[in-house]
Amino acid sequence: MTMIETSTQGKTEDISIPKLEKIASQVRRDILRMVHGAKSGHPGGSLGCADFMTALYFKIMDQSKDFKMEGKGEDMFFLSNGHISPLWYSVLAHAGYFDVSELSSFRKINSRLQGHPATEEGLPGIRVASGSLGQGLSVAVGAAQMKKLNQDDHKVFVLMGDGEIQEGQVWEAAIYAAHHKVDNLIASIDYNGQQIDGPVEEVMSLADLKAKWEAFGWIVIESNGNDMNDIVEKLEHAKSLTGQGKPIMNLMRTEMGYGVDFMCGTHKWHGAAPSDEQLEAALSQLEETLGDY
Repeated sequence: MTMIETSTQGKTEDISIPKLEKIASQVRRDILRMVHGAKSGHPGGSLGCADFMTALYFKIMDQSKDFKMEGKGEDMFFLSNGHISPLWYSVLAHAGYFDVSELSSFRKINSRLQGHPATEEGLPGIRVASGSLGQGLSVAVGAAQMKKLNQDDHKVFVLMGDGEIQEGQVWEAAIYAAHHKVDNLIASIDYNGQQIDGPVEEVMSLADLKAKWEAFGWIVIESNGNDMNDIVEKLEHAKSLTGQGKPIMNLMRTEMGYGVDFMCGTHKWHGAAPSDEQLEAALSQLEETLGDY
């Protein structure tokens, strides 16, 4: 397996939708193999967001190949729902942040690739420990304000889960961002309707999320996170909406477990590892496009 050839800014120039789809297929294979190898992890949400993360890192964001924690002069990304770390690790590796062979160490003792992203081992691409749900938006707002103070016109992106936004801290951050006109921030919600204990509507209904975020003072767009054409188009559109005095919210519909038929649409694969037989069945549905690590 080799990393994707990228430009000096860490973003593939003029990469096609079919190429992005091929990267996403390999990322999904990585996710399954990593979770299977560790016998623990969170494949469901990771599979569902693979198209989004692939589009973000290979088409949308401007990144420096010389990773620095402060992120000056480049776009920044924060993963609030840190349990989908196998997805992030795979994308970072293919984007050249670290060697793809390191994916085999996922969740192992002394590995830099822990179950939730952490910073103590200095893994390139990770700027904050995450997975304590509800905190990522606050961090992203702070980073976006820092860019404004530094007169850095790059963007800050953050991804949250839909079950996660049952946390009150999310809404405090939402009020703050709108009040302070943090308009260089693009947040996305993985709106798959599933959380650890069951369907979101049964655990705690979110009702009309679009109306809620608009009422909080955000510009809201909606996207299909499992359609590469649509997610690229909507993220590009989100970038065009920055600088208008309001933060941007991308409500992104996905299907948990997308790409593997028996994992789709159920919370049961939120945090479960596939057996040997299930791994074989899952991999048979996904094209190996870059070579398995």
